Amino acid sequence: MKRFNKLKKLKGDASFRDFYRNKENNSILVISNKEKSKNLLIYDAINKIFIKNKILAPKLISQNYLNNYIEIQDFGNQTFFKILKNKNIKKYFVFKKIIKLLNKIQSIKDNQIKNFNNQLYRVQEYNNKILFNETKLFCDWYVPKRLSKSKCYKFNKKFKLEITNLLSKLNYKNDTFVHRDFHVSNLMYYKKKIALIDSQDALIGNIAYDLASLIDDVRLKTSNDLKEKVFKFYLKTNKKIILKKFKQDFEILSVLRNLKIIGIFTRLAVRDNKKKYLKLIPYAWQMINHRMKTQNNFKGLMLLFKNDFPNL
Repeated sequence: MKRFNKLKKLKGDASFRDFYRNKENNSILVISNKEKSKNLLIYDAINKIFIKNKILAPKLISQNYLNNYIEIQDFGNQTFFKILKNKNIKKYFVFKKIIKLLNKIQSIKDNQIKNFNNQLYRVQEYNNKILFNETKLFCDWYVPKRLSKSKCYKFNKKFKLEITNLLSKLNYKNDTFVHRDFHVSNLMYYKKKIALIDSQDALIGNIAYDLASLIDDVRLKTSNDLKEKVFKFYLKTNKKIILKKFKQDFEILSVLRNLKIIGIFTRLAVRDNKKKYLKLIPYAWQMINHRMKTQNNFKGLMLLFKNDFPNL
């Protein structure tokens, strides 16, 4: 890594990547030794799909895949997380602009493109098996830290049945382009436009998923009133959506996503010694509890949590 010594190392994220800023070239070096294909090849492929559809995403400047890095366009430091943390900003106005971008993402019809190695990459389906395995991270990492071995086994068995049941209640087909980590820390304010980063996990999935990750974002605390206003604005821009079916999917996916996040944040602390994420877990629980109160489909899960995690 000596060749990168003159470059400024940026604060990392939850992935197996390092980022370096090259001010002279207005670029970012993305270095990935683990999960290299996803973090470099697939990341570039998804960015190409966005750019093709006139969505601002990092252009590839150069690549050295053999040496585990790519060089991409730099959008600076101004995330929408920083913008929305400003008390004087009109949050609803900002979210309306983000929803318009989400609509643009969801209108993408492309599901394949050639990456920089001239290989055809096809965006995969975000099926129930993937959703189940992601939610299972909650019982793989968080539950063993809270329950005894015998309780852990019983809880996990019931938990998996409840998750399978919730997945069977989803109404909408997997036919929509899903960024899969669509929250304000991955949106940049660049030349008076919104730029999209961290897109390597994109899949073709449920239309409600990205809206759930935006509105019920564990990193940014927002009022329930604002969450509801943003949700209603999205509905206004999508007249074909059937409210009851969409709301059910939205709430199920929000709960499953935040359970997954609790599992991931626990794993980051235990396995990778990245303990800063633990402070976000209480708010994730708060949002899970808020969404579970809304429909009968969550009765079994609520009872399970009440018995084994009574203090939440």
